[in-house]
Amino acid sequence: MTDKNKDLIDQKLQDLNNDGVDRRGFLKCMAWAGTGLVWTMSGGIPVSRAFAKGHGKDAVKGGDFSFVQISDSHIGFNKPANPDVTATLQTAINKINAMPHKPEFIIHTGDLSQLSKPSEFDTLDQVLKGASAKQVYYVPGEHDMLSDNGEQFLQRYGKGTKGSGWYSFDQKGVHFVGLVNVANLKAGGMGSLGHEQLEWLEDDLKGRSASTPIVLFAHIPLWTIYPDWGWGTDDSEQALSYVKRFGSVTVLNGHIHQIMQKVEGKVSFHTAMSTAFPQPAPGTAPSAGPMKVPADQLQKVLGITDVNYLVSGRSLAVVDSPLGESDASSAGSGGGAGGR
Repeated sequence: MTDKNKDLIDQKLQDLNNDGVDRRGFLKCMAWAGTGLVWTMSGGIPVSRAFAKGHGKDAVKGGDFSFVQISDSHIGFNKPANPDVTATLQTAINKINAMPHKPEFIIHTGDLSQLSKPSEFDTLDQVLKGASAKQVYYVPGEHDMLSDNGEQFLQRYGKGTKGSGWYSFDQKGVHFVGLVNVANLKAGGMGSLGHEQLEWLEDDLKGRSASTPIVLFAHIPLWTIYPDWGWGTDDSEQALSYVKRFGSVTVLNGHIHQIMQKVEGKVSFHTAMSTAFPQPAPGTAPSAGPMKVPADQLQKVLGITDVNYLVSGRSLAVVDSPLGESDASSAGSGGGAGGR
């Protein structure tokens, strides 16, 4: 990695709590690989450690429930970066089914398909039928709105949603909000939520206690990672202003096909790996897009995200797990010391 690109990533990954753990340096090493981190949110203070074999069992001890995030399956894609995306999605489902705990549901954060064709959605549905978690929640990616502005997506996956597919639900004390920031998206442009959805979000959150853990999920990141590639959402600042009063907020996104994480106060941002193909790190290529890696390395840069909710601490533990084995860099763990 060149000094210029290192400096660029330094600018994009903000300093986290100064607690003796160089998370910025650690994330720089980890963000582009298939290894991941466990984030435990307790009262807005993050604790992190490297993910490795066996950590999945530890992460769920004392947990009330867990769910899995998958993203960017791109069913229908058949280029050299991954000529068989259905197979790698199936590998992801097999990994979910082999977990020592059964997740209560799956969240898919968009780009289910490559070209929003009926046959692509059919294939996705067939694979997901084999998942141990039968409930799946979806938000669309831009690839799911290519042929008909998302009409087919809404018919299949958007029953009971508002507008272009936004909605919320509650699970054992946690409030989940699925947002859509890919409607009317310009090529290479930033995501947008729009006035109608922002008004709905404000109203949806208004009557909830500040102690309610909140999980927001959308396709394009709700924080600005790299605007030159459209990796951010224009009006996310307004949306995030509505969750500032809550004690625990987790924001899950896809779109960029790699792990990026950031903590601002009591809000933890997390982007997921794809089950289809990786993309380059910000600024390390002329543009975003499918990145070819050696065939024996592909499953190390694809993966799933397992999230466990701990009632006693109002905590969310986030574990990124690659589809294939990958050596995890060593790193210490520590509690955040930031102000309230």
